Amino acid sequence: MKFIDFLFVFFDKVEDNIRGVLVKHLFIYTFLGGTGVVLFWRGIWHMADLLEKRGGFSTVLFSPLGSTVLGIIILLSTGLFVSVFIGESIIISGIKKGKRVIDKTITDVDNEKAEVEESMAMISDVQKEVKKIEDTMSKNEKDNK
Repeated sequence: MKFIDFLFVFFDKVEDNIRGVLVKHLFIYTFLGGTGVVLFWRGIWHMADLLEKRGGFSTVLFSPLGSTVLGIIILLSTGLFVSVFIGESIIISGIKKGKRVIDKTITDVDNEKAEVEESMAMISDVQKEVKKIEDTMSKNEKDNK
């Protein structure tokens, strides 16, 4: 196993364990997560400042305008531009004209669950009908031979 593979597996297991504990303590989870995000962006910001001070092309690239353009290019090319600033759950709730996930009540969630179960039952019925049609067509093909 390559070292990089080992690191991925190791941190995946560590993340699962830590997340399992923190999900029971949402305030601490939120505080630690927010701190991590701020420190990450602070590090990126300072690194960009250092690169800007180096001179040459990096001065232009990491200038305020260059950083904005570079950031937009990275976000657009990775498909993250809209989701980073708006978020998938907000987009989905807007399309469905529904409530934000955090604003839903247990009744809303139960109603959605019932709708999903009803849809799954319909899909199952359609699959059964398709299977019957396929069987009938197969039988007809055999009879015609």
